[in-house]
Amino acid sequence: MDSFEFENGKVLKDVKVEYMTFGTPKYDGNGVIENAIIYCHGSLGNYASMKKVAPLVGEGDVFDENKYYFISLTALGSPNSCSPSTTNLKSKFPKYTILDVVNFQKQFLEEKFGINHVLGMIGNSMGGFVALTSAINYPNFADFIITGVSSYKVAGHDFILSKFVDEIITSDPDYAKGELTYSLIRTLRLANLAEFNFGLSKEALRAMSNDELAIEFENYGNEMLETDIYDLKYCNESCMNYDVESDLNKIQSKVLIISCKQDPHFPTSLDGIPMAEMIEGSELIVMDSELGHLCFNELESISDELKGFMEDFS
Repeated sequence: MDSFEFENGKVLKDVKVEYMTFGTPKYDGNGVIENAIIYCHGSLGNYASMKKVAPLVGEGDVFDENKYYFISLTALGSPNSCSPSTTNLKSKFPKYTILDVVNFQKQFLEEKFGINHVLGMIGNSMGGFVALTSAINYPNFADFIITGVSSYKVAGHDFILSKFVDEIITSDPDYAKGELTYSLIRTLRLANLAEFNFGLSKEALRAMSNDELAIEFENYGNEMLETDIYDLKYCNESCMNYDVESDLNKIQSKVLIISCKQDPHFPTSLDGIPMAEMIEGSELIVMDSELGHLCFNELESISDELKGFMEDFS
């Protein structure tokens, strides 16, 4: 895009947006796509996270590729779209909010596709924050939203986790330099390892031996060195400040909440059920999966329930 203006008034020019499309576009009388479903990925993911719905896009399936047109963006702040690492601004990148992520996506859809209304939005984890924030600030934008393993605010243990990650990063005196040092590489590894315990369920972790866990822990730390510490810092901070509880009554889209009772990030009792009670007319599906926060990788296990929700949008 030529430019993008953040909530804080900062403007970046020549803004890069990475995206992919999949499915079959259908057009209204004005030649505008009317069956678009936007997929919103989790923290520091990318457009390819849309693969989570891949088992459900066959003929007659929930998200039949002949019925729907998926657009999946790599979000503002994530590598290969406009981010601290992609722009090389590092610590000088403008601070952004979840609403900025929403506006970045919305502006791109309008400029690239001429779309100012979509059939629906699907978001997992941070992507759920994006879907809810969009439905609150732009009530007529989406007919439906599906939010999975997500919440209406970051609070309690999840807020403390975000604070801990932020503390690890900012405690390194090299952070403000804006260049990768040996110390920052070590700090990046530690910050990512703080998240290790919040992916798989407690049951899945307990099923592994301590030796297996030690290997998985080590491998996770090494793999996450591929992330950028500035991308991580900014994304973590935007999520840490997320709270839309007082605005949930503004949502007009039909809402489906997918929760997992073994999710260590957003447990059903603390997030899924309260959110369903606060959003009038919403539906709640509770998954039973030892994948925990990663349960969107087996959406086919709730395909019947998803079909029931999508009947009104086929």
